[in-house]
Amino acid sequence: MAKTQSQNSLGKSKGKRKVDRLPVLKTYKLYLNGGFPRTESGRSWKIEDLNGSTRAHLCRASRKDLRDAVQAAAKARSAWGRKTAYNRGQILYRMAEMLEGKAEEFTQVLQWSQKRTRRHALKEVEAAIDRLVCFGGWADKFPQVLGCANPVAGPYYNFTVPEATGVIAVIAPDAQPLLALVSLLAPPLCAGNTVVALGSESQPAATALFGEVCATSDVPPGVVNLLTGFRQELLPVVRDHRGVDGIHAAVDDAEERRTLELGRAENLKRVRVLDAGAVDWYDPRECHSPYWIEPFLEMKTIWHPSSS
Repeated sequence: MAKTQSQNSLGKSKGKRKVDRLPVLKTYKLYLNGGFPRTESGRSWKIEDLNGSTRAHLCRASRKDLRDAVQAAAKARSAWGRKTAYNRGQILYRMAEMLEGKAEEFTQVLQWSQKRTRRHALKEVEAAIDRLVCFGGWADKFPQVLGCANPVAGPYYNFTVPEATGVIAVIAPDAQPLLALVSLLAPPLCAGNTVVALGSESQPAATALFGEVCATSDVPPGVVNLLTGFRQELLPVVRDHRGVDGIHAAVDDAEERRTLELGRAENLKRVRVLDAGAVDWYDPRECHSPYWIEPFLEMKTIWHPSSS
């Protein structure tokens, strides 16, 4: 009887006292080779909103994580390049579809990580969706625009055919962390390249969340690899890694630009570094152009005898 009374007393006590519940904060991991591993270094950092409240934890990628990502991208390169252009386009459409389904979650992340209204955050998400749709459409059309049939003297046909360069490192700027990331990785991806992307350093949550889009959108393992970390630590590795065949970046810092451009001297990388502040990421005339694909293509010339 005494035990029953004690239990009843405890129940009444709990009923009167309001118990505060601590939310379970999300820990975003890296997206490598189709999975979500933690960084091998065990490092992470917390992401705060504009009020100073902790909203999430993210893995801080190490140099080894980056090397592992390049290795995964190199392994996936051959199979991705062999897929038909139509199939690659359908996968990019699927990425757009999955991003559309998570539009509200991305909008919330962009809101608490920046001083922006819901309308402006949603505008960035919708523009990123449109960008994936655009380059999904270009996947089976850019060869007709960038390739050609060359006039030659003699009974031959001569064709210039674009082919993917290989593993492309994408470096996203801090502004428009989702839209800029998508704008930089979609062009090389639709051409058959594989991608290792380092997201925004100051607003990395959108990059980590984009891994969930890739994981549910039929992208083969290793084709897209997403890292969150510090540029000062990782850019020299991108520059010096001989498995990286090209760099597509948008940065504001002159020293970061110089670091990346020196990659040309290491293994003749294809390097395209944009001034992040000068790009209008919302302008379709600028960012939907097939000439965003062209820097990450190799032009192969084919001779074929003519029947005449």
